[in-house]
Amino acid sequence: MRAVLFASLVVIVACSCAFATPAEELKAAIESEDYATVLRLATPLAEQGNAPAQNYVGWIYQKGKSVPVNYEEALRWYRLAAEQGNSEAQYNLGMMYERGEGVPLDQSEAISWYRLAAEQEDPDAQYKLGVIYSEVGGTHTDYEEAVKWFRMAAEQGLASAQNNLGVMYDNGYGVPQDHAEAVKWYKLAGAQGIASSQFNLGAIYDYGKGVSVNKAEAIKWYRLAGEQGHIDAQYNLGVIYDNGSGVFDNKEEAVKWYRMAGEQGHTDSQYNLGVIFINGVGISQNYQNAFVWFSLAALQGDEKAAEGRDIAASNMTLAQVNEALDMIRWIKKGYDAE
Repeated sequence: MRAVLFASLVVIVACSCAFATPAEELKAAIESEDYATVLRLATPLAEQGNAPAQNYVGWIYQKGKSVPVNYEEALRWYRLAAEQGNSEAQYNLGMMYERGEGVPLDQSEAISWYRLAAEQEDPDAQYKLGVIYSEVGGTHTDYEEAVKWFRMAAEQGLASAQNNLGVMYDNGYGVPQDHAEAVKWYKLAGAQGIASSQFNLGAIYDYGKGVSVNKAEAIKWYRLAGEQGHIDAQYNLGVIYDNGSGVFDNKEEAVKWYRMAGEQGHTDSQYNLGVIFINGVGISQNYQNAFVWFSLAALQGDEKAAEGRDIAASNMTLAQVNEALDMIRWIKKGYDAE
């Protein structure tokens, strides 16, 4: 639940009560996530027509906090608050229609409620409209409209909207393609920790998309994304260190990043690890490790990896093969479970 709702409800209670005690009790219940107490204190306010309280009660029923999930009750309270102009409730109604929670899935109805909230400068609603209008092949696809709403949310500092606005400029969706403008928005989102923006910045500098190629800058952004588990950033870092020259030629770093991606099931990373270990250039040759990574890639259909696996196996003892098979099962289990 968005933080503004908690604050607005406590303020309303503080203004509605002759004594501070109920407000303090509600504030403490919210902070301790004691939803049974929150519901007990908020329901009378909601019944008196307090829109923030109505929205909060709706959220409790939607999420099943201290009560069974009850979409009908959630919708009833959200609607009462939304019809009073409460942007939080309008947004929440939009979410329920978009997901089909307690109502038939209805994207048009979701748009109607999101728009009401968005027109009140709700950045999350503006972002949701941007997402709906930017869906490829969607019923409501309209890239120019998507850009409009993403921009509104992005200018309020919403990182996900900044990222998506960068994507629109990067690809020329709804606006003339402009890599410099894409970089601007990606950097704003990347500074807030959005891994996909960090990856996209890395790719722009790696491949020189509208800028001069700058491997150091590419590494900086790929690393930020890779440390968050972004699989393509991890792979691209591996490639830079694997194929680079000078300060960028570092097989140990290549192995480190390929391994991170390979352990997430990235086939090309698995294959490249096999190549590094079987060739032993810049790192100690290790047929067992080569067998492990070639085998994992081969299991995903890589025919060259199958050839590498067989070559590695021909240089291993039966005990080494059996040990490697255990390693393969352990690694594969990790990404199959995701």
